[in-house]
Amino acid sequence: MMSYVAGLGTGLSLIVAIGAQNAFVLKQGLMRHHVFWVCLFCALSDAALILLGVTGMSRILSEAPMLAEAMRWAGAAFLIWYGARSFRAAWQGGEALRPEGNRATLGRTLAVIAALTWLNPHVWLDTVVLLGTVSAQWPDPGAFGLGAMTGSFLFFFTLGYGARLLAPVFARPRAWQVLELGIGVLMWSIALALILN
Repeated sequence: MMSYVAGLGTGLSLIVAIGAQNAFVLKQGLMRHHVFWVCLFCALSDAALILLGVTGMSRILSEAPMLAEAMRWAGAAFLIWYGARSFRAAWQGGEALRPEGNRATLGRTLAVIAALTWLNPHVWLDTVVLLGTVSAQWPDPGAFGLGAMTGSFLFFFTLGYGARLLAPVFARPRAWQVLELGIGVLMWSIALALILN
C-alpha cells in the first residue's frame, strides 16, 4: 500500500505541471469536444509509458542516445507547427475561437494529442526514466507503477471535465484569443528548450 500511495503522489506531482499535453486537454475540455476520448488517450498513454519505465525501458533509453535525439527534434518541429497554429487562431479571432466553431474530427483530434504525447521527450524522461528509476527504490515497484497510473487517470479526467468550470470566463472571444496566445507561447517555449537542450 505504501508503494501504491508513493506512486500516486509521485505521478501526480510530475503530471500537474502545465505542458503541451495538458494545455490541449484543457482546451478540449473548454470546448466540450471529444473530452472523454482525449482524456482516455492521455491516461492510457501515460499508463503504457509508466509500465515501460517500471519494467526497465528507462535503461534502453539511456543506452540509445540516437533515439532520444530523434525524439527531441521531431518533438520540437511538431511544437513549432502547433504553436504557429495557435498564434494564427489568436490573430484571426472571431468564429474560429468559439467553442461551437472549428471542431476537428475525432481522428484528427487524437492524431494531435498523440503527437503532443508521444513526440514529447519530457514525457518520456518524466514518465519512463524518472518514474521507472524511482519505482525500483520501493518494495513493490508494480504497486508504485499502479499508483502512478491511477494518478494519471485522476488528473486527466479532472482536467478535461473540470475545464467546464471555466466556461463563463471563456464565453468571451477575447478569452479564447488569450488562451490561444498562451498556448502558442508555451509550445514555442518548450520547442526552444528542446532545441537548446
